Amino acid sequence: MKKTELTALVGFSVSLLLAVALSGACPPSCSCKTLGDRKGLQVDCGSRGLREVPALPVDTRRLYLQNNSLTTVPPGSLDSLSSLEELEVFDNPWNCDCGILYLKLWLEDVSAPSLASVRCASPAPVSTKPLVQLTGNELGACKRLLPIKCVEFFWRDLILIAGAIITLILVAWALKFSKKLLCQIKLSRYYDSGGYLLGRPSSKTYKIQ
Repeated sequence: MKKTELTALVGFSVSLLLAVALSGACPPSCSCKTLGDRKGLQVDCGSRGLREVPALPVDTRRLYLQNNSLTTVPPGSLDSLSSLEELEVFDNPWNCDCGILYLKLWLEDVSAPSLASVRCASPAPVSTKPLVQLTGNELGACKRLLPIKCVEFFWRDLILIAGAIITLILVAWALKFSKKLLCQIKLSRYYDSGGYLLGRPSSKTYKIQ
């Protein structure tokens, strides 16, 4: 086999293996391509009629989810995309209730420009408003409760702090009382039971009025 034929065969094999690997990592409803020397994938899921975000390759650098039927993103769905550099999520009917908080907070950390392009489709009071401008009260009066363990730790810490404060107050009161008692003991050495100041044997005595 000639050298040129061997090189061509090796190149074809590598391309085939890359295509197989890529097809295994790429969501069936999207198209993917490598970004060459930059390492990573461009995942195009735009205009596919998606109702939920598919499982995405961890090496996704460019992600296009625009013009679909996405209403929310489950918490944690995008956490693995640590290499993401570009994201498009506009033109989706986002439901801006408490369920959209994950996407809002994630976009604030990862892609502020993408967050600016997200507009709410529902509920009616916030329809067409940019997600970035909504507050917790507008997002369905969201109340994010602490986990049970956190609540237990909170009450435990609160009790410990209250106990420490009470102990400090009692110590301060005891110190103040002991100083007053000590002063009374010292003064009692100089006065008799009738309230007269005791002087030296040769001196006069004075009664305290």
